[in-house]
Order: sequence, then structure tokens, then C-alpha cells
Amino acid sequence: MDNHYLLILYALPIMAILILYARSHSRKERQNQEVLLEAHNAGLIEPPSLHPEIDPTICVGCKSCVAACPEQPAHRVLGMINNKARLIGPSDCIGHGACKTACPVGAIKLVFGTATRGIDLPVVKPDFETDVPGLFIAGELGGMGLIRNAVEQGRQAMDSIERIASGNHSCDLDVVVVGAGPAGISATLGAKAKKLRYATIEQDSLGGTVAHFPRRKLVMTQPAELPIVGMVKFKEVSKETLIEFWQEVVKKTGLKIHYGERVDAIDPIPGGGFTVKTTAKNYKARAVLLSIGRRGTPRTLGVPGEDLPKVVYRLIDPEQYRNMHVLVVGGGDSALEAATTISDEPGTTVTLSYRSDAFSRAKQKNRQRAETAVGDGRLKILYSSNVRCISKDSVTIAIGQGEFELPNDAVIVSAGGILPTAFLKKAGINVVTKWGQE
Repeated sequence: MDNHYLLILYALPIMAILILYARSHSRKERQNQEVLLEAHNAGLIEPPSLHPEIDPTICVGCKSCVAACPEQPAHRVLGMINNKARLIGPSDCIGHGACKTACPVGAIKLVFGTATRGIDLPVVKPDFETDVPGLFIAGELGGMGLIRNAVEQGRQAMDSIERIASGNHSCDLDVVVVGAGPAGISATLGAKAKKLRYATIEQDSLGGTVAHFPRRKLVMTQPAELPIVGMVKFKEVSKETLIEFWQEVVKKTGLKIHYGERVDAIDPIPGGGFTVKTTAKNYKARAVLLSIGRRGTPRTLGVPGEDLPKVVYRLIDPEQYRNMHVLVVGGGDSALEAATTISDEPGTTVTLSYRSDAFSRAKQKNRQRAETAVGDGRLKILYSSNVRCISKDSVTIAIGQGEFELPNDAVIVSAGGILPTAFLKKAGINVVTKWGQE
């Protein structure tokens, strides 16, 4: 066989592979463009929190960021378009940050907010200290909502606190930890491991924001390292299982948590330290770590009848609404989760009222659940609507120029919360609005 035929023999398989690759590449790019177009058409273009900003002039199209995203393939968050990485599913991005670490050329930076939607955040340094020396913030309040991130921040924040609290000072305690959510638990374990004198205060129950999730809600998390305990290898776990795990951790390690205490003020002590005033007592500590949630005070509707006992601001047990007429107000994940979960209960009629014309702040899986519930006749969604009045047996809702009345037994307002800005500013912490900034 001459060289000409040998060349053809070897070239044909290579050409076939190249053609298949080109077709696959073209098909994936079309799919990515479709995902991006669907997001724009549905108004789902605002990331809920921390998210990547990709510089196309630096991106080399290596796909490392796409492969690194923990949300894929369940959600199409990043994709390649014109050989450049793009954020094609902004509303599904929950701020893992793995894409930035994976990028070999530094084309990605992680930012809060966008050019059109700002996010209020307290000023926090890389070591988690605020602009008030000795006052630290970790977890959701600082803009990092993931459980893994909160656990890691709580641990690292206590490393920073140890450097200033382990020396000589006149305070009774080295540190007061405010909040017993993921960051607070991790930080408290860190304080115990370092033999620091600590007090952990929680106004509600163990778990923080997670404890307020609906029953059986799946909590997406990743392996995280807890002081004393070691590596926690959860990947997808229910709220109940996670709370039980934390309860066991508290029991085995002997953590002391003061439940049912609300912090009213944090006052500086001349010479260093703080007096933390709670509803139960005052604590004097060299440092304070705030590991509370961002919700602060629930956002109210400001309508007549909102003070009725049937109006609540979070869902705990869907079964209590069985055989009732329920109105859920809001368009974020908590609203959709509440509406779809309650709609599963026998004999229940559920209406979801949202002031906008699309769920721009909700994850894809929750939007899909809502669409399924609507298709099954278990849920009715009223877009571009507003609650006008709440009475004992009904609610009045406005859509466009008209109003109508619905029979109603319960109202769940899931309109988010107001960042505890006044509390932070009273403690001396600056709060800034970030518009697509690191």
C-alpha cells in the first residue's frame, strides 16, 4: 500500500472525529444561546447574590469554569458562546465561586449586584473585621448565602478573632457570637477549640435561617470543615437532617448556646471591647462576631388587615393549611416553595400573588415546580398583582385597573426581609450599596 492510501486511511478517522466534534460544539452553543434567550425573555437576568463577571477580552475559551460549576449539569449557569464563557443562567447562580478558582487566566471576578440591581452590604475586610475594630461579620449577613461558605467564614473569622482576643484585656469574655446558624455554629466550635472564653446568643432556635425553612426542604450544600468535628460531607440533605446533625454536634461537643436572647445594642468600651446588651443580660467581650441572617425584619405589605392572626411571614408546617384557602405573596424562592408545598396538601386551594410579570429571583427548579402545580390545577398565579386589603374571610387583590375578592383563611407573606441596617449603623458599621462590584 503506497503512502497516498496510508494517508487517506489515517486521515478519514481524524476527519470524522473533527466533524463530530464540530457538530457537538455547534449544538451545545445553540443550546447555550437558547438558554440565554429564554432567561432574557422571562426576565430572569438578575443573579440573586454573588456571581461571576467574565471579561471576554481575557477569556481563552478553555471551558474550565463551565466544568467547575457545582450547579451543572442540573442547572445551566455557565456556557460557551462564540468560544467565550458566558453567564447564561443568571438566576440559577448561587455564588459557589468555583468558576473563578478554575479560570487559568484570571478572566473571572466575583461581584455583588448588577448595573441595574444593587445589593446593600456591610463593609467587611478580608479577615471578616468590619470598619469597627473588634467587630466581625461572617455568613449570610455579609452576602454569602451558601451553607458551605457560611461554615468556612465562621471558622476563618474565629482565626482572626483569636489574634486580638487571646491577649490581655479586662473583659469577662474573649468573644460574643451572635447567631447560631451555620456560621455561628462553626465560629463557636472554633472558639471552643481555641479555648477562648465565649458566649453564643441566638434569639430563636438552632440553625438560624435554615430552621425557618419549610419542612422537608432540601438544603443544597457541599463538604465543609467544622472545627473539632472535622469534614462534613453532605451534598444534598433535608432541613430536618441538617438540624439533627447540628443538634448532635452541640450535644457531643458540649457547646453552650443562649437561646431566646435578642441583641438590642453593641456599645464600645473605652480601651477596647464591647458591651453586648441583650433582652436577658449584658456581656462584656473583647470581640463580637455577627453571624445573623440578612432578612432582619420581614418586609410587610402595609395594607389594612395585615395585623390579623392569619397573616404570617414564613412557612413552617404545610399540613396546618390543609383544606384551607391560602394566599402566598412574593416571587422569590421562599414564596414559590411555600406555594407549591402547600398546594400538595389535600383540599387546599393556593393562590400566589406577585407584583411583577416574571419570577426573576427564583431558581429554575422552583419555577418548574410552580408551573407543574399550575398545570395540575393545584396553584393559581396572579402576576402583576398587589394585595389591597385583608379581612377575616377574604383578601382583595388588584390587577391592572380592577380589583376582585378571594375567599381566604390564611396569608403567607414571603416578600423577603429588610437588612438590619439601623442596627448595624447604630453599632458603627457602614453599609454600602454594590452595583456589580467585588
